[in-house]
Amino acid sequence: MTQTRRLCLVLGDELKLYSFPEPHPFRSDRYEAFLRRLRGEGLDTHPGVTVCGPRMASRDEVELFHDPDYVEFVARVSKGGVGYLDYGDTPAFPGVYEASLWVVGATLRALEAVLSGESLRAFNPVGGLHHARRNRAAGFCVFNDVGVALEFALRAGVERILYVDVDAHHGDGVFYGFYADPRVWIFDVHEDGRYLYPGTGFRHEVGEGEARGTKLNVPLPPGAGDDELAEAAKELAEFADRAEPELVVLQAGADGLAADPLTHLSYTASGYLKFVEEVVKVAEKHARGRILAVGGGGYSREALASAWVGLLRKLLGRT
Repeated sequence: MTQTRRLCLVLGDELKLYSFPEPHPFRSDRYEAFLRRLRGEGLDTHPGVTVCGPRMASRDEVELFHDPDYVEFVARVSKGGVGYLDYGDTPAFPGVYEASLWVVGATLRALEAVLSGESLRAFNPVGGLHHARRNRAAGFCVFNDVGVALEFALRAGVERILYVDVDAHHGDGVFYGFYADPRVWIFDVHEDGRYLYPGTGFRHEVGEGEARGTKLNVPLPPGAGDDELAEAAKELAEFADRAEPELVVLQAGADGLAADPLTHLSYTASGYLKFVEEVVKVAEKHARGRILAVGGGGYSREALASAWVGLLRKLLGRT
């Protein structure tokens, strides 16, 4: 199908709802910083960009990945909005259930644009909640929009997916959620779990059963920068040649940049974007260019905004 627009960018005030109370680092001002930079550079009106409004995911869609009992737990706790959804990183707040449904729905809206041919690529800046497990919240993540999207795509007939995660934190919810699924190839470059949450993501973990060899972790030591990320990009290219994906999903967390207050990596914006370029090359070689991108982490607001606007330029094929 002919692409009518190159990039579906999911934006909407509903995405501000996924915001934990002060002084939590994951708040809606991250999204607002990205919007200011985006609009300041005029990318929201770029002829290759279609601004797509989000939609709210249904409960059935969320349960493609999550256990029904866990979804019910979140819905119940959301009404009172007190306490925590996990052991202390992910506080409840009134309406957290509905806010989480908007995030998942926004990622599904982006995915639908790509799968239908409406857009070649798509980006949900508030997505990428890769720590949530099938049965629990974790690490600022209530529902795993990536996990839901992967299940959705598989049910829609996509037979081989490459999930690439460049967030400084290991994407454990996705990684272990699909550890035994040979249809989902996972490449995850992150800070070594011995030094950073969630403490997982090691080289020896390569999948199990029929999925053995379809998973690859690239843990980096604290202080690692552009050179190490460039080496990881070479590994990605080789891994993708084996995967031969029909769709590429990118979790584009920007918390590996040197300015980030929560991690210990030292990427420059240039190094980060060179890695994104490799992801684009992989998609063009194997997946007819199709990329679903989601935001993920990033807690220096200025660095995040700059990185994700740069990401959009790469997705649009611009320098």
